[in-house]
Amino acid sequence: MRLSALACLLLSTLAAPQAHARERLLWLVRDLPPFTIFEGAAKGQGVVDQMLPMLIAQMPEYDHSVVRVNRARGIQMLQEPSFTCDPTLLWTPERAAYVTFSKPLLGVMSSGLVVRKQDKALLAPYLEQHQIDLAPLLAHSQLKLGIVAQRSYSAQVDDILRGLPEQALSRHYGTEATASLLQMQQLGRLQMVLGYWPEIRYLIQQQGGAAEDYDFYPIKGVKQYQFLRVGCSNTDLGRQAIAHIDKLLPALRRDTLPGLYAHWLEPELQSSYLHQAREFFESSAADAPPVP
Repeated sequence: MRLSALACLLLSTLAAPQAHARERLLWLVRDLPPFTIFEGAAKGQGVVDQMLPMLIAQMPEYDHSVVRVNRARGIQMLQEPSFTCDPTLLWTPERAAYVTFSKPLLGVMSSGLVVRKQDKALLAPYLEQHQIDLAPLLAHSQLKLGIVAQRSYSAQVDDILRGLPEQALSRHYGTEATASLLQMQQLGRLQMVLGYWPEIRYLIQQQGGAAEDYDFYPIKGVKQYQFLRVGCSNTDLGRQAIAHIDKLLPALRRDTLPGLYAHWLEPELQSSYLHQAREFFESSAADAPPVP
């Protein structure tokens, strides 16, 4: 009897870890300043670099791993039946087919066109109140626009890009795609880069350049702000994780995230952004799913 009891005790002890094993959530991140910064003096000081540990600490029901990927690989993993989440995802109709999205996480300044000041005259016929009319610019000129392959620049901008001639676009794949596009721009291989000004400013400085040598133009017809969300694989586990994340977002987006993002804006924009950020989520309609 003693031997049998001991055997049962050993078996139950061995089985216990399996009975209480937690699912592992894979967080997909890419080098995306000012949200995630992998190298340099500001390593680990991005908005999401600081936010993600806060989320993880409040989700003890899972084991967590942070995985570095490029945009193309990240999208591929979200389409697989794995338990993966991306904390810096824009909602698009295409992604909604395979991603379950959180409520809006953070309002950020929309993407636009970055050109060297020495090339700004090329854009003059297509500028209106410091906004660029992108579609006719690329339909009626020989200029080349650099974009990151499989990256969304918002549903509005993506629609414009789909209507452009393919020969006007230079698509770049890789983990440092935007930085590479800026280098191509320096070499004269393309004249314009599509991107986000806080990200572009940071990358230019990292490359030893001066942001003052560049101009940024918002795109005509595109809203001033777009909203990042957490996106998880559209599985039972992914939907459960999003339900938990949605409960954590109100405090984060009210008390923490606007200040972290404002830090990366030009000084003259910080106070106006923080003022507007207080109003982003005041209406319950702000959390409604986007309309395709």
